[in-house]
Amino acid sequence: MSAQTLPDKMLTKNHMGINIAAVTIGVGILTFPRGLAKATSGFDGWISVVISGLIAFLIGWLLAKLAARFPRQTFFEYTSMIASKPVGYVLTLLVCLYTMLFVSFEIRAIGNIAKQYLFYNTPVEMITLSFLLIVQYAVAGSRISMLRLNLLFLPVVLVVMFFVLLFTSQLIEVENVRPFFSSDWRSLLDGSQAVGLSYSGFEIILFYTMLMKRPKDGTKAMALGLFIPVALYLTIYIFVIGVFSAEVAKNLTYPTIDLAKEVEIPGGFFERVESIFFAIWIMTIFDTCMIWLDITILNLASMFRNVKKMVWILLLSPIIYFVAMLPQNLVDFFTFADYVTYFGMIIVYLCPILLLLLAIIRGVRGHE
Repeated sequence: MSAQTLPDKMLTKNHMGINIAAVTIGVGILTFPRGLAKATSGFDGWISVVISGLIAFLIGWLLAKLAARFPRQTFFEYTSMIASKPVGYVLTLLVCLYTMLFVSFEIRAIGNIAKQYLFYNTPVEMITLSFLLIVQYAVAGSRISMLRLNLLFLPVVLVVMFFVLLFTSQLIEVENVRPFFSSDWRSLLDGSQAVGLSYSGFEIILFYTMLMKRPKDGTKAMALGLFIPVALYLTIYIFVIGVFSAEVAKNLTYPTIDLAKEVEIPGGFFERVESIFFAIWIMTIFDTCMIWLDITILNLASMFRNVKKMVWILLLSPIIYFVAMLPQNLVDFFTFADYVTYFGMIIVYLCPILLLLLAIIRGVRGHE
């Protein structure tokens, strides 16, 4: 029998912050410099990164306040308390739909990128299926153990990113970042929207606050969880523009991976750094997938308590895989990603904020 007490099995604010950061740093960080360079006049995109980061923190703070108001209740339970049980069922099912679509997007992204950079002759269907099976295995285990896995993975990813930036710093050309402050406010706002779509992930605070030792620390966890990706996005964008220029970055499908391709380690010890970089980055996308699938099952289990976890995993996985295979090309894939993100903004950003306002007006609170 485990010697851990219940508090020992719960998350601290630092653990939650690391989980928020790990989920936020996903596929979007590989592609966002392209959209940001298109929306702004080159180097000024860093302003859009800061603006979108501040907006994300404001939304995340509101979501953390809502979850902390109902510290030991699931999303379905406190939605039902605030707005009635029928509304709770509808909104929770929509959240499950969103999280399933997000998993489909992530596993298809793994298939596309792995085929392009690692497994040239392997069908994307087999790469995607293999990755989904690994995610299934992770989700089938302990939820707390799964969340604490990010304590191991995230530092490794950040260290690898640090070395990529270190070895590409000598390639930065000052002419690539000029002129400064040449974008108008409309372009900067468009850029904020472009990079803001890559911040999806911090909304996990809505579902995992109940696992925290001190749910009231959710806002502090949110600050830590968003500071890491915002700082990383800002640094990566500056390096991508400094190395490639804005005009080149606009035409790169995965600018961050292409940045890793420019690394030349003295002595020729590693010749294909981008493959190593992507292999490490798979860990981050794996974190994102397993957490979103777990959130899907957590929400379904809160509504249908008699269905076991493994049953949900086996039922949902074929649907997730089928949806992941629907896009026929990269244009369809990125269009699918945009639709999923906009749908999520309504379901997990706008609706919870409205629930918070309604809870304050009605004076509804949960219990420890």
